[in-house]
Order: sequence, then structure tokens, then C-alpha cells
Amino acid sequence: MKNRLKVLRAERDWTQAQLAVALDVSRQTINAIETGKFDPGLPLAFRAARLFGLRIEDIFIDESDSS
Repeated sequence: MKNRLKVLRAERDWTQAQLAVALDVSRQTINAIETGKFDPGLPLAFRAARLFGLRIEDIFIDESDSS
């Protein structure tokens, strides 16, 4: 699954560690999501969406969705 987490974080000039604290996860989790090695579950996706003021679909892109 692709995501815009790194771009959104960079736009706010946040480090991975700062975003991790805001989302209550480890910095390693943020790195894994940004590099596509880990897909977050719904609770984390909802927290990220609320934090950035976006819809989940605006942050996380399902590559298998052909629509």
C-alpha cells in the first residue's frame, strides 16, 4: 500500500520521532510505514487521518484498487 505519510510529515517539518509520539507508536513503525514495509491497521490509520485533518484515503492508497 502506498502512502503520503512522509510527504505530509515533511510539509510540517516533523521528524519521524515527533510523528511517532503524536500517533503513539515507535519511530521504527513510522519508518516501516513510510518505506512500505508495514501497513497500519485501522485505528492507527484513523489517528493519522485525524492528526493531518484528512481522510484515510487521502493518506493511504490501495494499489490493488483499480477504480
